[in-house]
Amino acid sequence: MLYSSDLFRKEVEQLIRRNRKDGYFLIRQHDHGWISGDMADHWRQKPAPLRSTRLAIRYHDVGWESLDDEVCWDRETNRPYSFEDYPLEPKLSAYRRGIDRVEAMDPYAAVLCSLHYASFFQEEHVAKAEPFLKREKERRERLLHSISEADRKRLPENLRLLKVCDDLSLFVCLNEPGENTHPWFQKGIRWGNQWLKPVWEGAERLRFEPNPFDQAFDIRVPYQVIDFDGERVETGQYRIQLRG
Repeated sequence: MLYSSDLFRKEVEQLIRRNRKDGYFLIRQHDHGWISGDMADHWRQKPAPLRSTRLAIRYHDVGWESLDDEVCWDRETNRPYSFEDYPLEPKLSAYRRGIDRVEAMDPYAAVLCSLHYASFFQEEHVAKAEPFLKREKERRERLLHSISEADRKRLPENLRLLKVCDDLSLFVCLNEPGENTHPWFQKGIRWGNQWLKPVWEGAERLRFEPNPFDQAFDIRVPYQVIDFDGERVETGQYRIQLRG
């Protein structure tokens, strides 16, 4: 069943978008975040605190779910917004609501997610985001009182892990299976002083060199495809095996 573009625009929200000749291939932000969490669960070097760090990585984009009821079609370009070009004000609201949800589950995870989002803003964009950044700084200061000194010292390394798992998942979501054409990943994915190089072994098997994972595991990528009128033409999921 096809949906009218007006109805479907309520569903596509802030997606990861791959442009195609016949329309748009879309992946929901929280589904991408869930894949990040799968990668964190199989990371060779286990973070500490383990549960809190893994939770932050898996739920770091949960705030995007709350935008389902908003119109998210870019009238100027006549295509759905992606996370890259979504308007700043509702994006900041989504960030805040997402961190609120994570805080209700785990304060350490909330601090990590707050640091992650605060790091997005370069100097020229800080003015527009100043209220958000101020509230998040206050949140972190409040939550840090309940976190041990040892765990506070681990925040930078765990933030790096969140970011690399985020990037690895984005690599999978922004590229067609078996390809590495997106400009962000031509050198690979940066991890500390090295680059994790993606190596496809066909369309369903992927490894990174050097290998950061403790064993092989599968990820599943839910998706939907819409045409240029915003009508849904396909939904499904595909599987990729990450080599350990």
